Amino acid sequence: MDMFIKFLVAAIGAGTPLLFGTVGEILNEKVGHLNLGVEGMMAIGACAGFMGGYFSDSFLVALLAAFFAGMLAALIYAVLTVTFMADQNVAGLTMTIFGVGISNFIGVLMITRSETGTLKLPENVTAQMRGVHIPLLSDLSVVGELLFQYTPFVYLGIAVAAVCGFYLYKTKTGLNVQAIGENPGAADAASIPVTRWKYFNILLGGGICGIGGAYCGMIINGGVWISNSVNGLGWIAVALVIFAAWKPHMAILGSFVFGALRVLKFYKVGFMAGWPDAFFDVLPFLITALVLIVTSMRGSKGVHIPASLGVNYFREER
Repeated sequence: MDMFIKFLVAAIGAGTPLLFGTVGEILNEKVGHLNLGVEGMMAIGACAGFMGGYFSDSFLVALLAAFFAGMLAALIYAVLTVTFMADQNVAGLTMTIFGVGISNFIGVLMITRSETGTLKLPENVTAQMRGVHIPLLSDLSVVGELLFQYTPFVYLGIAVAAVCGFYLYKTKTGLNVQAIGENPGAADAASIPVTRWKYFNILLGGGICGIGGAYCGMIINGGVWISNSVNGLGWIAVALVIFAAWKPHMAILGSFVFGALRVLKFYKVGFMAGWPDAFFDVLPFLITALVLIVTSMRGSKGVHIPASLGVNYFREER
């Protein structure tokens, strides 16, 4: 029982960066933009968040740096695809290549300038990243460990998913945003500012992805800078959007399921004990591929894909 609880706790932690990436991509796709640059935006967020914490000695500054760096990366994508109407797939892939490359370059550059040959976050920042202790609640035997001892990233991720879900499905603005994703021409004819809301959602989604990258750079690596810290999680997040049926609250469940797959190799029991770790390393990507295959076979049944997803909007053609 104790091992099972530890497994659940580890799964929630491992799924947190996926939650940020998935919610950020949902905001992009709801306005009709398939952004394959999630990996790159998370990588840029990882670098900015780590360096922000490293130089400022502040966890809050690290979060803000990651958020605005992700927004800046998303702004490049938005200018290319919204204003200049570049191919969304090409722009997204370019953003991934650029984001991962610039992140690793800055990290290596800082390491070479470091006296110790490594980059480690200040103790004040790592202390603020540790599990939040809530008096009485965190001390409960089972419930406390399962619900009230996580890092601030976990609670922030759940809050972001809940707020984004409310924004998309419970507000007039969110309904207008979904109308843009379905038929931007009709939304434009109804006096909805299409370009403005496309930019808003793409930038907000990029900022959220950047925070997910900060988790990778600051938590997963134990406060030490390591290149390629995102390590493919952005690609899983893109597929998780389908798994979550374009709903932020479903992204919470999906991200934690895939988080469980990521840490399963550390909790092998019974018939799995002799299985090689390499199988468990590839398992999340294998399940991701299966999700895409099953979804393609079922078509749009059970999910609602934005009708204009991947199609640039040219106002003069409406």
